[in-house]
Amino acid sequence: MKLTNENEHEYRFKTHGPKYLTKGPNVDMGVVVIGVGESHPCHKHERQEESFFVLEGQCAVYLDGVRVVIKKGDYLQCDLGEAHMFINEFDKPFKSVFIKAPHLEKKDSVYIDWKPGEVFIKYSHPRTN
Repeated sequence: MKLTNENEHEYRFKTHGPKYLTKGPNVDMGVVVIGVGESHPCHKHERQEESFFVLEGQCAVYLDGVRVVIKKGDYLQCDLGEAHMFINEFDKPFKSVFIKAPHLEKKDSVYIDWKPGEVFIKYSHPRTN
């Protein structure tokens, strides 16, 4: 068993960004806050699925270049290889639970040099074993 409280963990950037409540053994889970006008860069995961459950506010999420707005109560699941970028274009902070599965010892984020307004080209490279 593991019991923890959100207040026992720190956000990456003091008042915002992600903070993990647990890492492994099977899933990673935490909370992310994105302030008004802030963003989280475009990235994808090659071996992890990432899901979000919105607790507060709303946020524009660009999924493979397509804008989707998520709001309190929404659940969003990003598939393997699906690029996602968060931009808080609204007037209140955004707060969400995030879950990554399966847990991996090595970081699985691949950052993509893309911004809204640019053409999105989905690129996947063959997996090497």
